Amino acid sequence: MDSAIPQGKREVIDGQVRVHYFGYWVKAYVVPADTLLAKKRLIEALTRRLFNHCEHGINVPGACLEQARRSFDGETDPERRRVKGAMLAGALFNRATDVFTKLVEIQALGVKIDCDNALMRECGEHLQEALSLGRLVLHRSGEEGLDELWGEPFKAFAFPIEAFYNSRYIKIAQSMQAIDGIRDELIATLSNLSMFDGSESRIDDFARAAKVKCETLRTDPEIFDVWTSFVVAAERLARFEPRLSSEASLPEQRQATQGTQLIAKGRDLISYVTRARVPMPKTAAEFVDRCRQFRTLYVAPRALSVA
Repeated sequence: MDSAIPQGKREVIDGQVRVHYFGYWVKAYVVPADTLLAKKRLIEALTRRLFNHCEHGINVPGACLEQARRSFDGETDPERRRVKGAMLAGALFNRATDVFTKLVEIQALGVKIDCDNALMRECGEHLQEALSLGRLVLHRSGEEGLDELWGEPFKAFAFPIEAFYNSRYIKIAQSMQAIDGIRDELIATLSNLSMFDGSESRIDDFARAAKVKCETLRTDPEIFDVWTSFVVAAERLARFEPRLSSEASLPEQRQATQGTQLIAKGRDLISYVTRARVPMPKTAAEFVDRCRQFRTLYVAPRALSVA
């Protein structure tokens, strides 16, 4: 049983090293040597990923840090202050990356860089302050923040790279768990409605492709097939249409429309979780509420027991 398998256990499965967390065997990768250069590359990649998933306009150059701070400190309107705080967080991340890049360049000249170096401390302080402001930043969908993404560059800076990789595997397993939860909720909502016959297999195929995408790094040679499968499964799910007769009543048409909207919402949410590789509990909880409201309106009482 999965509950008897220790968290973090590694095992070769079908020729691939995998690590076990929360009932999922996550694909594991070779950990690079723990050097400043490796940390620099990792922090740069994590920062790019962070900005890719967060709201627009916060990727402020590190050179603008002081202007961003003055603008934030001088703002009193709560809504405007949130946005300016997000911009300040972006500037702090970029300044930290700028500093770390220079440290690596100096080290390449043969100069030893100690952990208590003043610039190393400054870099850590910038990342930590950015992390504290991360709660002000929304996902690109505008629905919730992604605090965990803001913590990743700081973890990569502060901890050994191997420890960082292990923390990522935990988040990937939790994301897979979230994907399965969204899938199960959506299938439970639609599977008892004849007009949605055939949607279950498409939802399941998409969730399966999403979990594989979630665990696969962009540098993995398999990414070409993995990403293609994910996109095709999403497109196939998007093309699903409820079966309605030409004489469908207005309530039936409304049911078909709202059910199709649920499929689109679930597909988007699974996509967000998959690409960010972190659970989105607030948005997921709202999706569950929406599914249950739909079941209350349209699904026979006997179907509610599957929720």
